[in-house]
Amino acid sequence: MTFFETLQQQTQAERAGLLSAPLIQRCLHHGQFDLSEYTAFLTEAFHHVRHTVPLLMAVGSRLPMEKEAFRTAIAEYIDEELGHQEWILNDLAACGADADAVRHGQPGAATELMVAYAYDTVMRRNPMGFFGMVFVLEGTSISLATRAADIIQQRLHLPDKAFSYLRSHGSLDQEHMLFFETLMNRVEDARDREDILHAARRFFRLYGDIFRSIDAGAGSASAQRAA
Repeated sequence: MTFFETLQQQTQAERAGLLSAPLIQRCLHHGQFDLSEYTAFLTEAFHHVRHTVPLLMAVGSRLPMEKEAFRTAIAEYIDEELGHQEWILNDLAACGADADAVRHGQPGAATELMVAYAYDTVMRRNPMGFFGMVFVLEGTSISLATRAADIIQQRLHLPDKAFSYLRSHGSLDQEHMLFFETLMNRVEDARDREDILHAARRFFRLYGDIFRSIDAGAGSASAQRAA
């Protein structure tokens, strides 16, 4: 069994936990969501995506010379990820949201914790563990993003320009995951494998908590409107 296959097999429970988040279930299976929830998702996405390139730079700077192949891969990721946070702000503006307020605002607690854990993984534990986050975010996007974009657009009647982030990270991103699979199958160090797997399990939980926090916030807002 390859290491990528091990990652998939040994994170099944955590992946299922993320997919069980009520917001994901309501959106994909029942079409029950509103514009405020979509803009809340984009807002939290901005606040973690804006750290992707700085995190990648930190990983590259901390990898030793014997992991040069992974440092090269990090450089490719940086080139691919530059500016994606701006796509999200453009999507928010297309939804009628105040993109500048999001840019200068603060993330929710769940998002802040996921970002903090990512930096802690890179700076304290093992920079190779960051690939656990890549596995979770890219894998989840490929399986859900395009489908979610189609459902949301059909229900909310938003323009195509409101979905640049989701559609760029959906099924069109298959090549990225193939690249990632090949890269992970080059990981030979037992500690690196253990740390990547550990991080993946944690990021499934942390990323799922972001969706749960959006759902909880929407429920609270609905209750306040009803009152």
